[in-house]
This record gives sequence, structure tokens and C-alpha cells, in this order.
Amino acid sequence: KKIFLEKAEKAFKSAHILFENGCYDNSTSRAYYAAFQVAIAVLAKFGFTNDGNDHKWVQSTFSRELIHRRKIFPRKFDSILSELFDRRVEADYSRTNISKKQANLQIKRANEFIETIKQVL
Repeated sequence: KKIFLEKAEKAFKSAHILFENGCYDNSTSRAYYAAFQVAIAVLAKFGFTNDGNDHKWVQSTFSRELIHRRKIFPRKFDSILSELFDRRVEADYSRTNISKKQANLQIKRANEFIETIKQVL
């Protein structure tokens, strides 16, 4: 669990550095991975692990177990991982670029998610 929190913090720091240097696609990607990795850490805290840490598994297990069943996190986080994931895919594989405004929004959303989870960790 601790290693994924450390990975999340480094990914989020990278997202900021990339954003400040105009690398909005890469910033968006790192913001997603920061949220993804902190989700893995909190899932592990509650006993949910998956060897591959598949993206869909993390997204669905976080939503099902920590939002709907245990009500640890607010419903507004229900789709945040999948939405951040979609922007990451767009950033990494689309023929268009993520704008500064879009990248900034992804960083803000990831930050709120990460800070909320860190209170539980």
C-alpha cells in the first residue's frame, strides 16, 4: 500500500512539472496515474488486491466497494477514475492534443481525489 502512495505522489508531482512546461498530454496522463495509484493504495488498505491492478478492476472495485457498499468516499467520485482514464487515453493515443484548460481540470480533479483518499490512508 505504501509503495502505491509514493508512486501516486511522484506521478502527481510529475503532472505539475509537465503542466508548467506546456506538456499537457503528458500532464493529463500522469494525473490519471496518480489517481489510479492512490486508488490501488486505498483498496489494499481495505483488503482488496489484484495482482495485475487492471484499470477496469481498480475502477469498478473502488466504486462498488468504497463508494456504494462501505460509503467511505462520496458519490461524486463514482466515475472519476473512468473519466480521468478516458482523458488519459485521449492524451496518449488521440490525433489531437489536450488543451491547457483540459489538463488543468484533470490535475484539479486528480488532486481532490488524491487528497480525499490520503485522509483515509
